[in-house]
Amino acid sequence: MRKKIIRWIIWIGVLGAFLLAISVFSLCVGSADISVKKVISLLFKAGSGSEYSILFDIRLPRIILGFAIGGALGLSGVILQGMFRNSLVEPYTLGISGGAALGVSLSIISGLYRINVLNMPVFGFLGAVVIIILIYALSMQRGILKMQGLLLTGVMISFISSSLIMLIMSISRAEDLHGIVFWIMGSLEEPNWFLIKIAVFISLISLFVSYFFCHDLNALSLGEEEALHLGINIERTKRLLFLISSLLVGYSVSVAGIIGFVGLVVPHFVRMFAGNDHRILLIGSFLTGACFLIFCDTVARSIIAPVELPVGVITGILGGTLFVCALTKKRIIAGEK
Repeated sequence: MRKKIIRWIIWIGVLGAFLLAISVFSLCVGSADISVKKVISLLFKAGSGSEYSILFDIRLPRIILGFAIGGALGLSGVILQGMFRNSLVEPYTLGISGGAALGVSLSIISGLYRINVLNMPVFGFLGAVVIIILIYALSMQRGILKMQGLLLTGVMISFISSSLIMLIMSISRAEDLHGIVFWIMGSLEEPNWFLIKIAVFISLISLFVSYFFCHDLNALSLGEEEALHLGINIERTKRLLFLISSLLVGYSVSVAGIIGFVGLVVPHFVRMFAGNDHRILLIGSFLTGACFLIFCDTVARSIIAPVELPVGVITGILGGTLFVCALTKKRIIAGEK
């Protein structure tokens, strides 16, 4: 047991070092490169000028938001996969992202986002909340949260939301259509520090609260009957974990748009290297998700600078490629055995 804890501490230290290295790399790289020495100098003393503005007004907010959103999606993914005992479940499977996207689309075509920049994320979050309540109500039967019903309902609501968004796009003006499409593809370009601070707060609080359920998730991975025999209050656990993951997904999508593959791929890779114990999976997925999203955002704004690609495009390409490679490797290993 002591060896396992030491190994977990080493893994957390390695992931923390990766996160720091990727953050520094992201601060330095872009359409205007800044040396590491200059970055460190600007971080620890007040200054002015173009480099100072690029660092503190553009790159640092994106890194902090990437930490919060990437961590939230990675954490939500590992929670949902543990609940459903299905490694293909991801944060967007339950249709919460569709509700948020529908809310943002309505905000854009109504012009309310022009009145106040906060209207877009507010509408997105309200759309996610409505879907969360709807899925929860439809999946409850006699006080029992049916996991199969929850999954199927979420998938169907996701299809309905996608169809309504396409309907809105088909009748939108060119300007509004561009805004909806770009938002759906995901972006960490959020200058509002209030929203960024809320994202960090929600992510860290959810990570802290989720650790009260790490043993419950380990028990649920054995099946609901086994978890019940181990003394786990299954219904309370499922409800609270569903609310935690829904809150993480709803706020993440409302602020940054739909950024795919983070919640699906990240838990797989953490399991490959750190095992299936949720005591390391939760923090490991959080840190790995943060690293992955910050790196993808750096690539998105640097690869064809000064033009910026949507970060969702990069996470889809990299995440999908890595996922296929991981599955192929598993099949090869299984064949050798």
